[in-house]
Amino acid sequence: MSFRWLKRYMPRSLSGRATLILLLPVISVTLVVSVVSAQRLFEGVTVQMTTATAREILLILNDEDPEAEAAALEIAMRDLPRDDAPGAHQRRWYDVTGLLVIRNMERQVPGLLAVDLPDDNWVRLYVADGPEAVELQFDRRRVSASNPHQLIVNMVVTGAIMTIIAYLYLRNQLRPITRLARAAEAFGRGRIEEYRPSGANEVRAAGNAFLDMRARIERHIEQRTLMLSGVSHDLRTPLTRLRLSLSMLDDAEAEAMLRDVRDMERLLNEFLEFARGTAEGEMGAVDPVALVSDIVKECQRAGMAVELGAVEGEALGGVLPLREGAVRRAVENLVGNAVRYGNRAEVSVALTERSLRIRVEDDGPGIPAALREEAVKPFTRLEPARNQNKGSGVGLGLSIAMDVARAHGGSLRLGESARLGGLQADIVFAR
Repeated sequence: MSFRWLKRYMPRSLSGRATLILLLPVISVTLVVSVVSAQRLFEGVTVQMTTATAREILLILNDEDPEAEAAALEIAMRDLPRDDAPGAHQRRWYDVTGLLVIRNMERQVPGLLAVDLPDDNWVRLYVADGPEAVELQFDRRRVSASNPHQLIVNMVVTGAIMTIIAYLYLRNQLRPITRLARAAEAFGRGRIEEYRPSGANEVRAAGNAFLDMRARIERHIEQRTLMLSGVSHDLRTPLTRLRLSLSMLDDAEAEAMLRDVRDMERLLNEFLEFARGTAEGEMGAVDPVALVSDIVKECQRAGMAVELGAVEGEALGGVLPLREGAVRRAVENLVGNAVRYGNRAEVSVALTERSLRIRVEDDGPGIPAALREEAVKPFTRLEPARNQNKGSGVGLGLSIAMDVARAHGGSLRLGESARLGGLQADIVFAR
């Protein structure tokens, strides 16, 4: 039997699941013990007390002086017409022990007409005595245990207290795991949050492993940035001298060589952008709608055929924690790719309570679905898929956009534009 349908009702957080694991045994044990104890208390004790009281009643009814015997046994007795006796047993619907009292009295008292249990204080028995009836009234405590709920109340109160104590201890044990998850999530979004391992040995080991991993990743990013920046910087100086020398020549061959130098400078700039990665700027409060509008205006001033499309959810307003420079570079790269491989591009923004989506569409040939995963890898060029009719690149535009999205805890999604027919690139950030 499959229990997958239970997953939708299960808590998703670790503290919620731990609390459920804690409560289930406590509640189960309390219910089982309560049922068993209630059965023994309500049935066993009540049957014994009812049997003893029934014998006393039989002793009164069979005695030569029943009134004196009833007074001796502290049972009120009086005669009444048989028609005045109730025609059926009477008890409150929730009186569980009352049902047992009635059953036992029916078995042990001959001529029993009715049992009346009006409250928790008194019991009235009506017994046939020829054409008349006898009413016997005595204390309810003679046939039922007093305060039978005390055991259940004590168990519930004790279980609740122990559950609260266990929950407080459990929460204290879960706090280091929560802190580790928060630090890992912040690092995944490009932020460095102070973290010190604590808690149980296993949690400390996981925390130390996370710190080592974070340090290695930071060193790797720093080394990559320094290496590529150094190479780009060292190559830029001789290229600048070469460009100046070629610009002083007038022949056509020199002009062609000058174009090659410009292309090399452009490629070096792209390498430098890729080297900087997501390290440009610090996290800050950014208005995404205003940022995208400004990017589109700058691209238009640069002569790019790009327009600002629909802006959804602008009424929600608010700002998001973003690295403005990194996001700006990612969107500019997507726009640059769009106008390079197509004739025009369109940028739209969709803002919801849970996410931000920046979409760049073009009317170019697009990228086949089978090649989209390959397209976001660094230095990948898909000549068969993309018509490079406006200059070639080095295959870093989509890779930079992917790195920026991941650094903010988001993603880059490629698809086919339903409006323009070309590539559709979505950068999605969680709010």
